[in-house]
Amino acid sequence: MGGPGGRDRTGTERSGTTAATPDASGRALSWTYCEEFVPEDEHQLRARELALELDRPTILPGAGSVLRLLAAALQARSVVEIGTGTGIGALWLLGGMPDDGVLTTIDPEVALQRAAKQILTGAGVRPSRLRAIAGRPADVLPRLADGAYDLVLVAGDVHGYPLAVEEGLRLLRPGGVLAVDAALARDKVANPARRDELTTLVRDVGRTVRDDDRLLPALLPSGDGLLLGVRR
Repeated sequence: MGGPGGRDRTGTERSGTTAATPDASGRALSWTYCEEFVPEDEHQLRARELALELDRPTILPGAGSVLRLLAAALQARSVVEIGTGTGIGALWLLGGMPDDGVLTTIDPEVALQRAAKQILTGAGVRPSRLRAIAGRPADVLPRLADGAYDLVLVAGDVHGYPLAVEEGLRLLRPGGVLAVDAALARDKVANPARRDELTTLVRDVGRTVRDDDRLLPALLPSGDGLLLGVRR
């Protein structure tokens, strides 16, 4: 049998749980390796540099590459991004969408969204592929059509996550994917001792997605945590 301390089905000896549970240093190396596995291009790096200059949160490369893969697998022609930031998420998403796909990206900061649009233009993104809406997601999302989108990305201001997730579910077609970035909140969510407001909020959002009968959920450790749900 393949129990602790015995042998697995290949006959390899196992000692306790060490064969299945890497040590902390090994796990950190694996995370770094995965984050660097798909390198960012010059436009994504410029967007990341700008985010650091402006002290804005960013989608990390590991999560970005998963988002690109999802957009490609879904052949996503209609995508909503909540939280434009400096354009990193948009670059990843558009990189996986078909050439006729349109990204609707929402952010309340006009100057930030303008900078993101400049980066996207420099990356060769045609204006027809981007619908940038400057406004509060709470005001913009209710105006978008029910069941009309293949993928909804929730990022940016964590305080808006609960509303964004609920609106995102309304926007998705059956088989569409909800994605929530920063779902591990810099490794605080997994620590039950962390009970501050933002950590508790993100933890509750994860439970909401996990327990919603309308979704088939998964939580990936890519980036700062990528919470996913497929709309049933």
